[in-house]
Amino acid sequence: MSIHVTVLAAVAAFLMPLQAAAQIKSYRAEVVREYPHDVTSYTQGLFFYEGQMYESTGVAGESTFRKVDLETGKALRRLDFSDKYFVEGSVAFGSDLYILTWHNNVAFIYDMNTLEYKSTWTYPREGWGLTTDGNNLVASDGSSTLYFMDGEFNVQRKVTVRMQGRPMRLLNELEYIDGKIWANVYTSDIILVINPADGNVEATIDCSGLLPKKLRKPDTDVLNGIAYNADDGKVYLTGKNWPRLYEVRIVEK
Repeated sequence: MSIHVTVLAAVAAFLMPLQAAAQIKSYRAEVVREYPHDVTSYTQGLFFYEGQMYESTGVAGESTFRKVDLETGKALRRLDFSDKYFVEGSVAFGSDLYILTWHNNVAFIYDMNTLEYKSTWTYPREGWGLTTDGNNLVASDGSSTLYFMDGEFNVQRKVTVRMQGRPMRLLNELEYIDGKIWANVYTSDIILVINPADGNVEATIDCSGLLPKKLRKPDTDVLNGIAYNADDGKVYLTGKNWPRLYEVRIVEK
């Protein structure tokens, strides 16, 4: 091999990670409007169904599922769970409501329109975030893996979420928006925008400073809650025990 070819190979190897980095877009969340949010809501799942907001909240002994009035933050209807359950992500899939639990190894199915209980299923992993691409349930478990499942929780495929080749752990609450999966990274103020086909991170959204320090109290916890209203294209963010829910626009940094 010639010196010329060797140098070219070395330069190419050096440029590859820089090119990969250049492909990841950087955005920030900019507040458009703010709404009240119940500070007792330890937000685990947040989504819209037919223009109506719904929220699942965790902590054993305080876990709930709520039909939420956007303007006031109050529960229009509320399901309370047994003290032994720590509720996690939730989503409407077809005409059913799916709710995960954290360490209980069960998932619940309700009728989405009536919120009447239908069934309980064994769930083999930790439950974290949950969304749908319209054809599958998509779940996280705190690792770098996303699980694509049918309505009976059978795994159809898995992807490892990577940013510049590095697995991204602690994927939490999920939302499917315009063909991409948005994921909160637990304990951070960053949302990842993920290609569901290969798991590659295509963009990051910086949400730091979204909740002002003056509104934070000792029990105010981390960012966790992404909801997309397909009726009007608006995106909403909140966090665990946050006093505010924010309508945001995503702008380049």
